[in-house]
Amino acid sequence: MYPVELTIPMAQDLTNHGFESLTTPEQVDEALDNTEGTVMVVVNSVCGCAAANARPGAKLAIQHDKKPGRLVTVFAGVDHQATSRAREYMMPYPPSSPSIALFKDGKLVHFLERHHIEGRSAEIIAANLKMAFDRYC
Repeated sequence: MYPVELTIPMAQDLTNHGFESLTTPEQVDEALDNTEGTVMVVVNSVCGCAAANARPGAKLAIQHDKKPGRLVTVFAGVDHQATSRAREYMMPYPPSSPSIALFKDGKLVHFLERHHIEGRSAEIIAANLKMAFDRYC
């Protein structure tokens, strides 16, 4: 578990921009189980090297004309059960923090794993997500 004073600003970085924080498995199920429309899930992380660009990339992407109907986040290392449940929906991909998933009508249609995020700028991450939004949203 990470110290609260460390994780709150990182969590608020997304929730202050319209992302809904999912903290229980039930909330994850409600958001992802056979849901109509599009949902983007950001698996947030305290990892400075990758999450430092994942959060800004996600925020840049949602400024696009086309975007998911619902924006949610789970916080790896903080909300263990919610994160585990979200990762069940992201299978067959292995657990990855941070990561960004796009679901359409309850099906995973686009996924950025940590290795797609790490070492890339927020602008590159956003461009990848915008292409997925154009296709699925």
